[in-house]
Amino acid sequence: MAVPATPRIAPRSLAALIFDVDGTLADTEEVHRTAFNLAFAERGHDWQWSPAEYRGLLLVAGGKERIRAFWRSHDPVAADSPGAESEIAALHATKTRHYEQLLADGGVPLRPGVLRLIESARAERLPVAIATTTTPANLDALLKPKLGAAWRSLFAVVRDGHTDPVKKPAPDVYLSVLRTLGIPGHRALAFEDTHNGLVAASEAGIPVVVAPTAYSEGQDFARALLVLPHLGDPDCRLERPLPVTGRHWVDLDLLEALHHGAMIEAA
Repeated sequence: MAVPATPRIAPRSLAALIFDVDGTLADTEEVHRTAFNLAFAERGHDWQWSPAEYRGLLLVAGGKERIRAFWRSHDPVAADSPGAESEIAALHATKTRHYEQLLADGGVPLRPGVLRLIESARAERLPVAIATTTTPANLDALLKPKLGAAWRSLFAVVRDGHTDPVKKPAPDVYLSVLRTLGIPGHRALAFEDTHNGLVAASEAGIPVVVAPTAYSEGQDFARALLVLPHLGDPDCRLERPLPVTGRHWVDLDLLEALHHGAMIEAA
């Protein structure tokens, strides 16, 4: 994808774009579900998470936490027995291995508009950051094939489940990003796909654009600045034209206008 040759000054009111990862940069949840089920089978558990069941489990933030919650709901005695925590850790490690292999075997594409916005922001010297509570291994597995081995150099800040282990909807990972960028929340704009993510960014004072997936559609997004099926691209247009620009994809002109309006409303 071509990048404008002459960088422009970043928009005045908007000082950073901050992206969640799973479901936001790429629609990965079905790959995660498959990897969990492969891990359960490998380690001798007869659990199989259906899409409907996994949709509910996604309300629990974190892979280990998800396993623990499921186990306790089905066999609370075994889930709290000696050795349960080590088994949860082993299951999660096995799941991560399967997830990495599934991505290596074909992976999933970045969602429409994501790469274009990242490249446009970099061309305008607008910092782009990642705020996720997934693991560094999952980040590498997803982004290396799409953005190259040096993918971290594309982002001003990357915060994940290793640097900030408290899961969303707690705002910790977003607050960590803001501290590193040296800006208040209202100067940034976040991209999320779930209610938990929306709450986390909002509690850090950051306006949020939400693009749900099949696993999060129908959740409460009342606090969002904008809710769309995806961010759109010139060759993957949104069905309806967007406000302000009239284009069928999200771009920096629209984001700046929305962000400026949110700042005025909050003042």
